[in-house]
Amino acid sequence: MLQGIGASQGYGIGKAVIIEDLSLDYSAVKYTSAEEEKARLQKAMEDFTVETRVMVEKLKSSAGEKEAAILEGHLTMLEDPFMQSQMSDNIDAGMTAEASADTVCTMFYEMFAGVDDEMMRQRASDIKDIKDSLLRLLLGLNNIDISAVPKGSVLIAKDFTPSMTSQINKENVVAIVTEVGGVTSHSAILARAMGIPAALSVLNATSVISDGDSLIVDGFKGKVYTSPSDDEVAEFTAKQKAYLEDKEGLKVYFGKPSVTKSGVVKKVYGNIGKAEDAQNVIQNGGEGIGLFRTEFLFMDRDREPTEEEQFEAYSTVAKAMDGKEVIIRTLDIGGDKAIDYLKIEREENPFLGFRAVRYCLKNKDLYKKQLRALLRAAYYGDVKIMIPLVTSLDEVKGVKDLIEECVAELEAEGTPYKRAPLGVMIETPSAAIISDLLAKEVEFFSIGTNDLTGYTMAVDRGNANVSHLYDTFQPAVLRAIEMTIKNAKAAGIMVGMCGEAAADENLIPKLVEWGLDEFSVTPSSILATRRAICECE
Repeated sequence: MLQGIGASQGYGIGKAVIIEDLSLDYSAVKYTSAEEEKARLQKAMEDFTVETRVMVEKLKSSAGEKEAAILEGHLTMLEDPFMQSQMSDNIDAGMTAEASADTVCTMFYEMFAGVDDEMMRQRASDIKDIKDSLLRLLLGLNNIDISAVPKGSVLIAKDFTPSMTSQINKENVVAIVTEVGGVTSHSAILARAMGIPAALSVLNATSVISDGDSLIVDGFKGKVYTSPSDDEVAEFTAKQKAYLEDKEGLKVYFGKPSVTKSGVVKKVYGNIGKAEDAQNVIQNGGEGIGLFRTEFLFMDRDREPTEEEQFEAYSTVAKAMDGKEVIIRTLDIGGDKAIDYLKIEREENPFLGFRAVRYCLKNKDLYKKQLRALLRAAYYGDVKIMIPLVTSLDEVKGVKDLIEECVAELEAEGTPYKRAPLGVMIETPSAAIISDLLAKEVEFFSIGTNDLTGYTMAVDRGNANVSHLYDTFQPAVLRAIEMTIKNAKAAGIMVGMCGEAAADENLIPKLVEWGLDEFSVTPSSILATRRAICECE
């Protein structure tokens, strides 16, 4: 049995089909002239655009409009003027088209790959997909064709890029196994959209598993059973039938209030990273947005977004949610998220360094643009502002002072705005410990269990030697959560949770018991979370 990460729920029983990577070695390619190399690169980009548009249409029918937007995002990335100018400059400096594309894409890849936020790391996979496609086209290689695999196939690959996934015939593919990726990677998102069970980050899967091997894939626990016995096949066939029946039963919770058996009303919200993701929350029955990560507005570009660009994104979400609550987290960025134009210095330990609210309070002009945009967007909906990585009262007071400056400016200009309630993310042990004091300064809390668990347990969850300690059920973490909720209730302010633990059906009864008001989860987990709440006493 092989162990990975359960990234798309369900059970798959079938035969292994190994998807081999193409060799993209371009060491034998010789530089001709700047004009010719640029022409070759331009032709590859044009071919890439044509290929991608075809794949977008395929993905729309197999996974949906929203999922197809992932591939459309590749086109937007490649059209980035900064990326294109860097490639052109490299060719002028004597690089071949292949080397230039590789160098620039690798730079962008490294920018995103080292980020702790899994949603940010999706971008690294996208950049690699673009790079591999450009190199393949420049080298004149045929694309990997996975559209014709036989019925009952379990696809095994080092990674499944969005472009590869677009070719999958979901009628023939019963499961996906990769050597890399996490629950919010694009391969996982697309697998879930197509209803295909997936186990990701299965070490050495392509070398340990052979073509034609009989396999069972447990998409819940991330387990891959090789050469299963008849008893195991019978067991998982029964589990598969029960899971599909249960999935169908979740539909009755769409539009249903999130109320416990004893009549206590809760709220189930969705987490988003981009303005267009708001529709995903609505389509999955979310009652609001509990976390809008704003970092994406600042990435994939060569300058900071203007106040107007930010206002447009925030107000679009506020309007789309039609009066439902939208909690927007201010810029959470630091030395691990390399954004060249912000000139943030690399740090030895960026997760304990100059980041998030610490960075913003030292860069007030940048922060005020965001705060002004948020206050203006609040005029169009129920927007709330949330501060990340709070560790002291002074940080909250510093943000409040800046908000007052922004309010005075907007008043003087006659610009429409509305005061938005201010809250903090409880994601550090210090914030949990002083949550009674913080509750007197803000109007709501949102517990970020991902970082709270990591910081409390002093664990790098990417380090296999200590990752077993990264567990929300550790007593220290549970005590921090309980203390935060009780201090919020004592102060009469709303308290929610926007970390992955908010969707944990084993933890939800305890969170309900402690008095958590709002559960903000991945949109695909909204109905299951609502059901778990409705089943609580």
